[in-house]
Amino acid sequence: MSGSTAASFTADDYRARMERAARTAAEAGLAGLLVAPGPDLVWLTGYAPPAVTERLTLLVLAAGQDPVLVVPALEAPDAQKAAGASALTLRDWTDGKDPYAATAALLDASGRFGISDNAWALHLLALQQAMPGSSYASLTEALPMLRAVKDAAELELMTAAGAAADATFEEVRNVPFSGRRESEVAADLDRLLRRHGHEQVDFTIVASGPNGANPHHEAGDRVIERGDMVVLDFGGLKDGYGSDTSRTVHVGEPTDEERRVHDIVREAQEAGFRAVRPGAACQDVDRAARAVIADAGYGEYFIHRTGHGIGVTTHEPPYMIEGEERPLVPGMCFSVEPGIYLPGRFGVRIEDIVTVTEDGGRRLNTTSRELVIVE
Repeated sequence: MSGSTAASFTADDYRARMERAARTAAEAGLAGLLVAPGPDLVWLTGYAPPAVTERLTLLVLAAGQDPVLVVPALEAPDAQKAAGASALTLRDWTDGKDPYAATAALLDASGRFGISDNAWALHLLALQQAMPGSSYASLTEALPMLRAVKDAAELELMTAAGAAADATFEEVRNVPFSGRRESEVAADLDRLLRRHGHEQVDFTIVASGPNGANPHHEAGDRVIERGDMVVLDFGGLKDGYGSDTSRTVHVGEPTDEERRVHDIVREAQEAGFRAVRPGAACQDVDRAARAVIADAGYGEYFIHRTGHGIGVTTHEPPYMIEGEERPLVPGMCFSVEPGIYLPGRFGVRIEDIVTVTEDGGRRLNTTSRELVIVE
């Protein structure tokens, strides 16, 4: 995470996040949370270790206890500079000492703990050995909504990231497509995202012609031709918060069928957006978008969920998918991105990031959803 992001939040912000996380964990029946280096640690403390190594770094949160960050002694000076450092206690350990015994002393030896999805097996197994009576659940399983509801400052950063992605699309639609490799247009997207403030680019999908039927196609050496439909899906982190948008363009004039399929996806995307409101279930967004595509006869060609959450990572809970009955809450941010994928021919996807408001939803991407003609 960039330094500018850390400066956006105060020690009080991080203290409130840690207190809420500990309280939510207790309400879920957990003895506490164990947070390893990664997005959750940055979100809770503002601290990203200078390098992720085999040495244990772990934030320990439990209701009624002060937060403790167990950190290698050689990295303690960096941890002390983190924006949230004054809201927690640093417990450093030196090489040759047992960091797991030191961590176990802070914990209920028979407790069940939520632990970061990306915690190393090395550390988890050592903790289990130090506390044979303990048990663990991944944070995504135990507290999937931990980061889902954004506050006003986070929404401001999300909005800025969306605007930067929109500015990128407005520029990339004017670059040459015909006669260039997908990888060259992907490089344009990467360059433009960074020019518009992204410190990290997570993906630049450029899927032309038949490659568009693969939703996660990696931009390759295929030369884009006149007559190709091209799916563009790109995003990353700007000031620590995610962008992700998709638009489908056409090189030269499209056929009637290509226009029709694009129109169906556009209508489905609009239906998914209109289903967004507080109290609606996540699956309602998926159902609304999917119904439009199914009614048009293309249901079997919409092969992925309608959306995913986004925040300090570009993919996170909640997910807009059948079976997810979790209600939408103001401040949640997620994609609405239906698509139709015709094997061997072409694909279409249209995606906006949407945030739930008090009475509906607000798009964070506002570029045209009409079929754009490029050269």
